[in-house]
Parts: sequence; structure tokens; C-alpha cells
Amino acid sequence: MIRFLLDGQVTEIEAGAQETALHLIRERLGRKGTKEGCGEGDCGACTVLLGEIVEGTVQWRAVNSCILFAPMLDGKALVTVESLGTPDRLCAVQGEMVARHGSQCGFCTPGFIMSLEGRARGGLGTVGQNGPRPVADVLSGNLCRCTGYGPILDSAAACPPALRDDGDVLAGLAALPRGEGENWHAPRSADELAALLVDYPDARLVAGATDVGLWVTKQLRDLGRVIFIGDVADLRGIEESEAGVTLGAAVRYSEGWDVLARLHPDLGELVRRIAGTPVRNAGTIGGNIANGSPIGDMPPALIALGATLTLRRGDVRREMALEDYFLAYGKQDRREGEFVEGIFIPRPAPDAVIAITKLSKRFDSDISAVLGAFHLSIENGMIARARIAFGGMAATPKRAHATEEALIGKPWEEATIEAAIPALARDYQPLSDVRGSSAYRLAVAGNLLRRLWLAHNGEAVSVLEVGHD
Repeated sequence: MIRFLLDGQVTEIEAGAQETALHLIRERLGRKGTKEGCGEGDCGACTVLLGEIVEGTVQWRAVNSCILFAPMLDGKALVTVESLGTPDRLCAVQGEMVARHGSQCGFCTPGFIMSLEGRARGGLGTVGQNGPRPVADVLSGNLCRCTGYGPILDSAAACPPALRDDGDVLAGLAALPRGEGENWHAPRSADELAALLVDYPDARLVAGATDVGLWVTKQLRDLGRVIFIGDVADLRGIEESEAGVTLGAAVRYSEGWDVLARLHPDLGELVRRIAGTPVRNAGTIGGNIANGSPIGDMPPALIALGATLTLRRGDVRREMALEDYFLAYGKQDRREGEFVEGIFIPRPAPDAVIAITKLSKRFDSDISAVLGAFHLSIENGMIARARIAFGGMAATPKRAHATEEALIGKPWEEATIEAAIPALARDYQPLSDVRGSSAYRLAVAGNLLRRLWLAHNGEAVSVLEVGHD
């Protein structure tokens, strides 16, 4: 049984671990305004808003209901497009979309409305440390084939974020009892999670479901027993110190965006390039690490910065360098009943030479073809230390040890960079796939190293402008 608020009313309904929120909304609640498009969190037609209590207030976030599992609605406030207005009394966002002709075929329109409503409410991912984020970034998870986006962006500009009174929602959420299911669990503390994993070591951990959701919608896999960890408060903490940043494993990308940007601007830009707002509002940094994808965006950058993991089983914890966690394709150094509890990222030195670059066929909502991360220390004109890692080049996120050795102890000059580039072929033998050939990936890796040198010397160049013979 799950319990959530829908338009201010408590809704109780039985839900299995693998039922999607989209199926529950459309087929069981009869709310057909929420559309099914891609079924993989890419198009945004299924976007809804979820509200939850964060630091004594209601935090709203736009999410993809197609890859969200129904039990993840438990304890939240759900807002669908039907919640906002009627044909006779449109909400402000709907009114502007009508007035500015922001809808044509209309299939994508409910998703845009929900993302813009999330922006109007100052929701997660829409406001950063320097104020409201650009509208194009907020709408990065919504696709439209008809309008060319111009009228939609105009509609957004006419609906600035506004204060609202969520007192009734706050009270309703505070009074909601916890739900429970036969084949799923939703612990609220790391201790409770640890105990569950001792009892059910084979249970599937789900944080944001931005990857596992596709296992169900696209691969039709049976997940078995599921433990949802998105509400484990201990795993949602962010600690910032002179030494660095500690992130709980369930910190969502949108929640960690600003603190990562303060560590280094390239980390902030990397988060901006990860999927779109609804995915960043659900997907977690720890989840991206724990599933061990060779094309996960964050691990190469964190490896280059020297990040470490804390893993826990029961009351026993152990720490390891992030790079040692990835053993082989689909295999990580995580023992039975163990889970990733946190990530520590050391603060780089102010004079460190750092560059993190993602290459993909689309700016938003696309998987990396290559992601390169470089972290060099220069002392007296010599390369004293080097940490280089790539994603998309091997079966795991992987350091370029041969390339590092070719750089360390050498003068920080262009000739050193050129001499080190051939070592990349000793570090990596990349595969060819739809995102790029092996030759392309090796050429790009070398160009990124050249770009590091050029950018450090004041030449602002794009990757495509760096020559390769």
C-alpha cells in the first residue's frame, strides 16, 4: 500500500515494485493528460511534479513518471497537469502557453507545462547559487517536434518564479503514514537499509530509477525484491569543508550541482550536460557510481579528482579509491549485502590544471561518446603530478596510467603533450559503436589533451578546432 497526496487529498492504493508511476497515473487514476512518449525519460511528455518535505518546507521537483516506480510516490505530493487548471480557469503557465501559441500538436505540451510549473514554484533544478537557471536548462528534458521552442521559451519568460503558500501541503505530508509492500521496502535511515540488506542481500537497490527504470520499460526485466533508498535521510547529506566535499550516495544531481560547481566550474558544467532536468531531479550521484556503467558521466571526473568511496555492510564500513571500485564490465568491488554510503571528493589546489569535457552528439539528454577528465599539478614549470581518467574508452571508467607516466616529471610545454598522446593507445583500446568508432575515440582523447594545453595558455578552443593528423 502506498499513500500520497493528490490535489490535497490522501490517496491509498496497492502498488507493486515494478509498476511505473505513469501506468498508475494514466490507467488507475484515469489522468490521461500525462502522456507516454519514449518510455525512457528522454522526451518529457510524462513529466509530473512531486513535493516532499525538505528542511521544513515543500520542495517541488519535476520528474519523468515513465521510469519512476509507483512506490516512489509514497509519502509525496503528486501534481499532474489536471491539478493545475481547467479550460475555463487556466493556471498562469497554461494561460501564457495559450496566449503565445506554445502548443501545436499538443502531445508534448503537458510535460512542458509541468516543467514550467516546477520553475514557477522554484522547484529543484530551477534555481542555482546565482539565481534562477536559464529557461533552456530547465526545459532540457522536454522535447517538441512542432514549435521550434520559441513560443515555449516566450511563455516561460512571462511566468517568472513566484512565492506560494504550501502550508496545507506541508501539513498533509507531515501526517502521511509510511507505506509498505510485499516485494519492496522503503527504509528511512541508513541503519534500517543496512539491516534490510543483511536480511535480503540479493535485493535490488533503486535510488532514482533513471537507469533501472529502463530495465523494466525496455528490457521487461523482473527486478525481484526492491529496496527504494531515495528517502534515506542519512544518504541525502552534503558536507562542504576546506578538505573537500562529502556527498551521501542518494544525493540527486540537482541537489549536488552547486556544491560540485564550487569545487570546480567544469564539474558544474558537467552536471548541466547530464540528461535533462527531470532526470537530474531523480538520478543520484551514488547510483551513477554504484551501477558501474562505463559511460557514466560523473565517475571519470571524480576519479581524476581523487575521490574515495565509503561502503557499508551492517555496521562495518570500508573505504576505497573510486578507481578501485570498478573491476570489469558489469562488475564492481561491492560485497554481498554491501552498499555505497558516501563519496568524498578532495578540494583541488587553487593552481591545479583541471579540465573536464563531455563529447556527445547532442548537448542535452545524451550519452557520452567520450568523457575526458584531467588534473595536473605544475611545479617550477614541471608536471609534478597527473591524474587522467576517461569514460567511454574502456569497459569501465579508467585512469590513463601510461599517459600520466609520459607526463610526470616532464616540462609543462607543448612538446611534452604531443609526446604523451601516443601513450593513450596503450591505455585504451576502445570499441566502435553508434556513438563513435575506436579511431574517433582515440583521436578525441588526444585532442582533449591538446586542448588542455591550449586552454591553459589562453587559447579558448572547442574540441573540433584542435587539429589531428
